[in-house]
Amino acid sequence: MASWKSRGLRGSMLEEMINYTNLKYRETKLALIQKVPTPITPIDIDKTSRHITLAYFEKKSTVDYIGVVQGIPVCFDAKECAVDTFSLNNVHEHQIDFMKEFEEQNGVAFILIYFKKHDTYYYLTFKRLLEFWNRALEGGRKSFRYDELDLSYVIPVQNSICVHYLEILQKDLACRE
Repeated sequence: MASWKSRGLRGSMLEEMINYTNLKYRETKLALIQKVPTPITPIDIDKTSRHITLAYFEKKSTVDYIGVVQGIPVCFDAKECAVDTFSLNNVHEHQIDFMKEFEEQNGVAFILIYFKKHDTYYYLTFKRLLEFWNRALEGGRKSFRYDELDLSYVIPVQNSICVHYLEILQKDLACRE
């Protein structure tokens, strides 16, 4: 079991931006996407503030977000990367399995990655993620580099929406047809 205390607020800014984006999508009736809570077992609670100070994950989580966009089921995970190389250790086998099953049910799975060095949000299709994953399983690199990515999947910056991924989702869907 992993403790969440050591992981702290890693990725929380990205998640806050995605949560805000999803709120805007909901308000404008473009999509209904929800954050998937990770089930935890509290171990230590600060009696003064009533905050959980130590907890363990009850079970492996699947993805960070799940919902529907104009009738299309979607699920995705949010990741941050400080450098040009994204380690596949940030993605777990049970997540790959879930996303694969989700896609087999005609859903769309993907990962949103914030590359801090480039100040860029990137939409990684499940198909491309699977290519990198399989390369690692076959003894290749256990990571991928920013320069290996198709930059047409960079998420454009919009005024009122923080991480406007729906345009790139549309591109992903068009490439599947």
